[in-house]
Amino acid sequence: MLAALSIRDIVLIDKLDLEFARGLSVLTGETGAGKSILLDAFALAIGGRGDAALVRQGAAQGQVTAMFEPGPDHPVFALLAANGIEGGDPLILRRVQTADGRTRAFINDQAISVQTL
Repeated sequence: MLAALSIRDIVLIDKLDLEFARGLSVLTGETGAGKSILLDAFALAIGGRGDAALVRQGAAQGQVTAMFEPGPDHPVFALLAANGIEGGDPLILRRVQTADGRTRAFINDQAISVQTL
């Protein structure tokens, strides 16, 4: 389950921290309110294609952190072990997008390839 999403310097977002409770969460708002920006940021955190255009104007880099709370028998832990990555609860995915187009990816603060992410 997605427990929290933290966004820094992505498109129009300077700083945003969201926490999600168990159950259904719904994003609503008027056109232009930023719903798509939240989804684009989340996609970046879970391995979506990076793009320098995501970095807020004037910032050197943007960052998205997604915190998950998977159950103890979730298959993600087998994938982490197969890739030599220490799993934990919570599971924290972080992606940094630089203004020059490069990205860096992390799982529980361990640097990984975007392909692994």
